Amino acid sequence: MSILLNRETRVLVQGITGRIGRVQTKWMLDYGTNIVAGVTPGKGGEEVEGVPVYDTVAEAVAKQGAEASVFFIPPKAFKEAALQNIDAGISLIVVVTEHIPVHDVMEIRDYASERQVQIIGPTTPGVITVGEAKMGIMPANMFTPGRIGVISRSGTLSYEISINLSTAGLGQSTVVGMGADSVVFTSVPELLRLFEKDPGTDLVVIVGEVGGVQEENAAQFIERWMTKPVVTYIAGHNAPEGKRMGHAGAIIQGEHGTGTPQSKMAALREVGVDVAMYPAEVVELVKGHLAPS
Repeated sequence: MSILLNRETRVLVQGITGRIGRVQTKWMLDYGTNIVAGVTPGKGGEEVEGVPVYDTVAEAVAKQGAEASVFFIPPKAFKEAALQNIDAGISLIVVVTEHIPVHDVMEIRDYASERQVQIIGPTTPGVITVGEAKMGIMPANMFTPGRIGVISRSGTLSYEISINLSTAGLGQSTVVGMGADSVVFTSVPELLRLFEKDPGTDLVVIVGEVGGVQEENAAQFIERWMTKPVVTYIAGHNAPEGKRMGHAGAIIQGEHGTGTPQSKMAALREVGVDVAMYPAEVVELVKGHLAPS
């Protein structure tokens, strides 16, 4: 099972003729992703790795039945491309693109929500249904098939946690890089809801970090709705307040007692979630939940 895509999902690549688009298309195809079309305005009629290229999303949907889209496009092209994808009936969009204006993200988030379109990102490494398909730039060799879901605010930490789990014989069902910006399209609680419903997932690992209130909101959701165990790791708990840690979403502000690593860990522990103090400890905490009783 999967929560967002599988080997049958018909994927289009927005920006397929660019340097990054070409390389990532090959790697996604090599993994088994069912890429049926690419879209680059003015490049219709070309092919990339045997994938037909169209000028518009509407044409790709009409001719190839595309239903999901991954973006490798400049930030200034994002808003118009997103509107075209949503209006054409695309139901899942994965936005790898960085540096998108916050106002554009907020506007498209509202537009997509009204039309029940799921968007992951921006600044996401992508989504991988392990052993089936991937959308984005996640390196396939970090993952092995299994029954642990992973939600991560950090791309590289999602790789580290996953390879640690894999080395311990603990495979993953789906790994989602939710995006590194301060404003993202899909929240941790929304992803937890998907994993809770997924019969192929037994446990969820949340890889959080400083800044924002995603983890505090997740704690409230876990207390009310989650029946599956959750293990977390919060990066940056030794960083000083006011320090920005690598990208837009990771800045310690600590307003109203939230947003700090300490407030996140406290909120999660209060609802019974095991919190790892370092990445390698995640494996031991997961094993504790999955060990025979």
